Amino acid sequence: MTSAPAGTRLENVPRETVGKLERFSALLKEENSRQNLIARSTVDDIWERHVADSAQLLRFAPADRAWVDVGSGAGLPGLVLAVMGVGSIVLVEPRRLRAEFLERCAEQLNLSNVEVVADKIDRVSARADVITARAVAPLSKLLMMTHHLSHAGTSWVLPKGRSGEMELAEARSSWQGRFRVEPSITDRDAVIIIASEVQPRRKGQA
Repeated sequence: MTSAPAGTRLENVPRETVGKLERFSALLKEENSRQNLIARSTVDDIWERHVADSAQLLRFAPADRAWVDVGSGAGLPGLVLAVMGVGSIVLVEPRRLRAEFLERCAEQLNLSNVEVVADKIDRVSARADVITARAVAPLSKLLMMTHHLSHAGTSWVLPKGRSGEMELAEARSSWQGRFRVEPSITDRDAVIIIASEVQPRRKGQA
């Protein structure tokens, strides 16, 4: 295995990394027959819809920081980011079977930069330089769920579907900070919300 499938936007990734991503894809497909991790309609397009979609998040935050992926589920984007070389990443997944799948993947892929936490996010005390989550909750709720993990320099890198800009508009009524919306390179209807300096908006604050 020396290259990613054509058209996946991962053609320039080192062959060892591609091999691990292909191995992860195989593990994900196999596990998906036992528990519903990804939509069956996307299984045949797993590289573009899931692997490349997750890998693109590295455009928006340094790989050598401490990442936290909330609601990791299928390992998206967390395990893909780990394979791509983030310094460390905590995968938070409260559902036991999914957490066990993440642990098996990390072991079989020899990912020493991964920690799996099988718990609800409000009971996690990890400190994050970068927080990410895929298909977990609307933006305002997600910021509320994860703010206790943040510090002054934390960034949120959050893939969103076509509702992303609407979610951001709604979140601005409760949260202040620096926000921007970036286009996804894998789905023209999707966006990635980048946030920093995020704080709750005080009552009565414009």
